[in-house]
Amino acid sequence: MADSGKLLGNLADRISYLIDLKGDSSWSDLDELQDHVQKLRDTQYEIAESELFEKINRVEDRVSFLEDRAAEQLKPSEIVNIVRSVHRFTLMDILENCYDSYTELGGDGDCSIDPAVVVARATISRRVKKKVYSHQIMVIGHEKGQGEEYRNGGCARPWGNEKALRYMRVAEVEGIPIHFYVFTPGAFPIEDSPGAAQQIARNLYAMAGLEVPMISFISEGGSGGAEAMGLSDIRLMASKGYYSVISPEGAAAIEGKIREGEKVPKDLIDHCAAQLKMTAQDNLLLGTIDRIVEEPPLGARREDYAFFRRLRYEMIRATDEVVLRTKSLRAFRAYALKGQAAEEHDIPEDFAMFIGWDLTDFEKERLLEIRSRKYRQMARGFYREGRKGLFSGIGRARELASKGYYELRYGLLRSHRRNVRKVLDEVSSEGSVLLRKVAKPVKAPYEFVFPKPERPPKVLRSEMGDDRSIFAEEWETYVSPLANEDRTVTCPNASRHGCLDLWAPDLYGEFSGVCPTCGHHFPLEYQWYLENLFDKGSVREFNRHLSAANPLGFEGLDSRLSRDFKRTGRRSSIITFDARVRGIKIIVAMFFSNYRGGTVGCAEGEKFVRACDKARITRRPLLSYIHTTGGIRIQEGTLGVVQMPKCTLVVREYIKSGGLYIVVYDNNSYAGPVASFLGCSPYQVGIRSSRIGFAGPRVIRETTGQDVPPDYHSAKNALRRGHIQGIWNRREFRKNLFDALIHMGGRNLYYK
Repeated sequence: MADSGKLLGNLADRISYLIDLKGDSSWSDLDELQDHVQKLRDTQYEIAESELFEKINRVEDRVSFLEDRAAEQLKPSEIVNIVRSVHRFTLMDILENCYDSYTELGGDGDCSIDPAVVVARATISRRVKKKVYSHQIMVIGHEKGQGEEYRNGGCARPWGNEKALRYMRVAEVEGIPIHFYVFTPGAFPIEDSPGAAQQIARNLYAMAGLEVPMISFISEGGSGGAEAMGLSDIRLMASKGYYSVISPEGAAAIEGKIREGEKVPKDLIDHCAAQLKMTAQDNLLLGTIDRIVEEPPLGARREDYAFFRRLRYEMIRATDEVVLRTKSLRAFRAYALKGQAAEEHDIPEDFAMFIGWDLTDFEKERLLEIRSRKYRQMARGFYREGRKGLFSGIGRARELASKGYYELRYGLLRSHRRNVRKVLDEVSSEGSVLLRKVAKPVKAPYEFVFPKPERPPKVLRSEMGDDRSIFAEEWETYVSPLANEDRTVTCPNASRHGCLDLWAPDLYGEFSGVCPTCGHHFPLEYQWYLENLFDKGSVREFNRHLSAANPLGFEGLDSRLSRDFKRTGRRSSIITFDARVRGIKIIVAMFFSNYRGGTVGCAEGEKFVRACDKARITRRPLLSYIHTTGGIRIQEGTLGVVQMPKCTLVVREYIKSGGLYIVVYDNNSYAGPVASFLGCSPYQVGIRSSRIGFAGPRVIRETTGQDVPPDYHSAKNALRRGHIQGIWNRREFRKNLFDALIHMGGRNLYYK
């Protein structure tokens, strides 16, 4: 009877798993089958043993049939249910079954910096010709099980991601690879210091330059929370996992325009899950992952030891592959990779050879080059390229010629000129010491007889007072069309500060949309900045031929893109251009809200990458002005998500080359871009009255169940928690930007 109890318990778990998978207990009468098993468990001691086992066998056959049927008809939304099941394997299961030993760091269980993030120093071994070799590994990942009450569903808080970053750097110092395990529906959207967006951006920026092999395994990858541990050299994914820009429920709420508190229809959730292309097979075709780790037909559970054996092998193999790519001996590398590929289908007891995971300085440089090349290729081609044929060839030729010219001018010649100047300065200094000794006896009498005339101190243009505003220029300024409206405008701070009602022509004309009493900034169109911020006639747009597309074939997106083009005359939410600010040449990437709410997709990411590259080659400062950004474009799925690590990596290369990267936020700036290539800038400022954060109030309320105060995302709070370094007034934007260009940045800039 003891065996019958175990069998019935196992059947009950399998039925419960099927109900979780289908999300409907009435599918194939699962609820009746569940009641039948429960009745057998209650009466098992009252039934004859032979009769009991006969009934158990019939139920076993029925459950096996339903499992096979469910596996044949798995929908993307059901794969999401598999991942969310309490029976799903977790990071702690992986540590127990894939690694020989481990020591948890940064806390244990609920006594941890953030229990949703687990960090462990682990040992993994391989056998080569009956000899065992051990490797040291840093394991970092999300944990949502084995203590569900305090794991926060695998949603990392800002200090959890900070803990992960701390031990990434420890791994780099010790020269050991990092294995990331992603089990998160998304980051916990709170702005407690250092803030969710800012910390994810810091993680991405650091990971882009870590000089150790990094392997990530994705079971549940939810947008920015996944990217905080997802930037790696090889990305593996569970065959029954999902990786997406947003949850199916979130996408359905947006697409269906569901009001807060209303229930989202299940059919719409299923439809959006299929549209988002979130499965492992979809992501492999899109190129956002490298390989799939096979699971059982209905997903791996905590007792699937064959899966853990496969995962262990794949993690070792992937780490070997990353290391071998850095080797200079091509013949050895090709032979080793061929041997690894031969072992792909059957997991061997022994490995063909031992491969050490230590890297030389040369191999570390090569590792970073390969990583950069990998992410630059991601999502390339999933946008419309306006130039074709001859025009495309001419464009590439011009880019190559320009690159060669600037490399010669600011690279080779400038470095030699600096070396010559350094030698001359040293010789001049030595000579001046000797000259002073000779001239000192006669210098004092000479200056007494012939005193130097006093000259007024030279005043830099950047030191001019407030009377020189952006309008004190020699050209006519652009005035917002809102100034043509004959109406009065009430300041939202009128009750608190006693602000008077303003006539629209005055507010949007003379006052530039700024309340003269309290300083509140009313929103203005992006054209105001385009016309008033830069020198007259200096704006020269490039990359205009790149336009947004519909790479996933998302229903309804094509018509929306066409509608936005007719309304704005533009084909993406970013404008990249050359400009001047009081004579200083800069490169600008301007995100604006008129096109798809300022969201970022493949075209926007590629245009930003090319702007960064142009700024790096020409040694010019790079300004990202964020009129508004609504995050990653959900209709482009993970192709949009990978713009976060892709653009961050390019920004890091630009900053490391000596560039000056300035980010200015205006209006509303949220989600993925702020949590990656914008948030990693060392110089971030906000226009007064702007709102900056990781998620909006509604998302925070639905995720955490908490209401946030009205000023939660204000520029002042962003400054207080260290996300931005200053707050600028719109009327002083041009002056402050010029000051920043003069006082910030290194000697690598062309004008320094």
